[in-house]
Amino acid sequence: MVTSIVNSLGFGSGLDVSALVTQLAAASRDPKVARFDTRAQTIQTSISAVGQARSDLEGFTSSLASLVAGGSLQSQPSVGDTSIFDAKAKTGARMTAFSGEVEVTQLARGQTLASGYVTSASNPVGQGTLTLTVGSTPFTVTINSSNDSLTGLATAINGANAGVTANVVTDSNGSRIVLKGPTGTPSAFTLSSSDAGLTNFTYPGAMTLVQAAQDATLKVDGLSYTRSSNTVDDIIPGVVLTLKKAAIGTPVSVGVTRSGDAIKSTMADFVSVYNELKGHIDAAQTATRNDQALAALERQMGQLVSKSVTSGTPSSLSAIGVKTNRDGTISFDAVAFDKAYAANPDGVEAIFSPTRDATHTDATDPGISGALAAIKTAVTATDGPLTSLSNRLNKEATALAKDREKMEARETAYKARLDKQFGGLDASIGTLKATQSYLDQQVKMWTASK
Repeated sequence: MVTSIVNSLGFGSGLDVSALVTQLAAASRDPKVARFDTRAQTIQTSISAVGQARSDLEGFTSSLASLVAGGSLQSQPSVGDTSIFDAKAKTGARMTAFSGEVEVTQLARGQTLASGYVTSASNPVGQGTLTLTVGSTPFTVTINSSNDSLTGLATAINGANAGVTANVVTDSNGSRIVLKGPTGTPSAFTLSSSDAGLTNFTYPGAMTLVQAAQDATLKVDGLSYTRSSNTVDDIIPGVVLTLKKAAIGTPVSVGVTRSGDAIKSTMADFVSVYNELKGHIDAAQTATRNDQALAALERQMGQLVSKSVTSGTPSSLSAIGVKTNRDGTISFDAVAFDKAYAANPDGVEAIFSPTRDATHTDATDPGISGALAAIKTAVTATDGPLTSLSNRLNKEATALAKDREKMEARETAYKARLDKQFGGLDASIGTLKATQSYLDQQVKMWTASK
């Protein structure tokens, strides 16, 4: 019914009642829509600015942590011939002015056994129990109807978690099982069984010794050492050696490569990323009208420059050439850095790659990466101020969207009332005009008859 009235608005009175209703409805709705749009834009700008600041902080923290973990900001051992062995500093170790020679005389190897051939890896091999003894530790391997095959035997040995790896190898002669143990003579292993069905897989016995277990032997500055692994981390303090091949009579020099240039380059990058982060924090503060969470984050970032992050000397960024400018940004004095690094390279390195031993811990020596990570963790935690701010802004956006829906519903109802009211008015005017026209005709008729 209302639709029919709306369609005929203006028909009776001759006025453009439909346009009048539209204008009145718009006069009521448009200012409200504008206010909602402005508020929505403000909230969205705040959400975006806070999200950008958070993303920058998390990216900054992650990148610095990865750089530290990579070891490029820590002095590393240099090796004269890396085809014989590699060397790397342990995380948090100080290399000082180490130099020496290493001669690799033998590599560590794992014991390898091979069984005889069978026609197919899926054929039965016998059932019972094998005892796999690695060093002096026994492991039980059970073969029954569910795994009675060469493949089942290999799976059972691997499942024993004894450190011995079993593989089924197939070639033109058929299939056989090959077992390999960990490197070093302490990891030599045997296989025994009291079940006749499994005697083909015993050692000493039916299986063939392809390679015996042996230790690595090496000389460091003329002193002989024996180790069960080709990774040796307990001879040169703070250094991990990875042996690659034996080279009897060929001592290889080991020295130290300092990280000063890498740290200096990192400092320049640090300053650039820090200033970019500060710019985004400032933008977020402007968008949120100086929210306290962002103000607190900016204070903590500002304190990071002068904060002591190691228990040694120097202990802070400000002590190695980083300066805070009047506007809160930072800058890097390369000359001051060179002077600090020349005086104490280990101390400067410790700011980025802190020493780790019994007295130097995450609590006493977090390093600049650890200090930055602590700030990030605190402000982005589930109940942290930055997370709380983001949650509050998102709630405001949700509430505003609901209020907008309610406003639109009210304005739609208001326009419907106007349609009805003006539709009735238009019909009444139309009726009055018809009556007026009738009366005019009657008067003319009466006048003419007289």
